[in-house]
Amino acid sequence: MSTAMNFGTKSFRPRAPDKGSFPLDHFGECKAFKEKFMQCLRDNGHDNSQCRLQSKDYLECRMERQLMAKEPLEKLGFKDLMDKPMDESKKTNP
Repeated sequence: MSTAMNFGTKSFRPRAPDKGSFPLDHFGECKAFKEKFMQCLRDNGHDNSQCRLQSKDYLECRMERQLMAKEPLEKLGFKDLMDKPMDESKKTNP
């Protein structure tokens, strides 16, 4: 039984999150984007798939103001919402 009470042999080492921390928006720099996203969620029965554009805009605001680490939007799941290159749009619009 004495070994069950021996907690001092293991040490816990905290580590930073893989993607870094997400500072709070204390100055409300992205509040308008957040409000548009939240309103979209309310209007669509909290179906976030209907609010992807607002979500993308909110994350872009946070990245621009260094409230989160910069990530390519493709890696965040917005590849289909990205602007298409000019060559590609010329092919579809004769």
